[in-house]
Amino acid sequence: HIVLVDNGRSRLAGNRNFRRSLSCIRCGACMNTCPVFRRTGGHSYGTTVPGPIGSILAPAADARQHYSLPFASSLCGSCTDVCPVKIDLHHQLLVWRREISRLGLLPWSKRFSLTLAGFVLQRTWLYNLSGKLARRVLRVLPDFLVYSRLNIWGRRRQLPVPPRKSFRELYDETDEQQ
Repeated sequence: HIVLVDNGRSRLAGNRNFRRSLSCIRCGACMNTCPVFRRTGGHSYGTTVPGPIGSILAPAADARQHYSLPFASSLCGSCTDVCPVKIDLHHQLLVWRREISRLGLLPWSKRFSLTLAGFVLQRTWLYNLSGKLARRVLRVLPDFLVYSRLNIWGRRRQLPVPPRKSFRELYDETDEQQ
């Protein structure tokens, strides 16, 4: 017999994509290796179980409240590599992202930016053009726009000087010289 104290666990147990997350032993290995967790810390997740495993378990309990957690990951796969019980964490985070999008829980701004990014990334010429434009604009952009009170991300960070050439342009030059 299996006794489940619910809190969304029965939904996880019934879904083959998330079932393995219930075998977590709470060792913290995924948290210790996660670059996002190491940078932000546990309190930024706002849940009892933080880190990659918390980003899977919390939306199962309340997807509306924790819709953003599966997006707090680089999907590098390091968490999956170190998990002692072999939970495919980065795959489950990706599935949660799709599920949250399907449920329509993403804010309009996030949906728009992801749609725009998808459009640009599917067109190499547009991606290259946007990179060139961004490097030029960032050189002349007034500091008050980047480091203002309205820009929560930018006000505590100093942007590096944009390079004159992209990595691709430098690589092509090096490749031609050889």
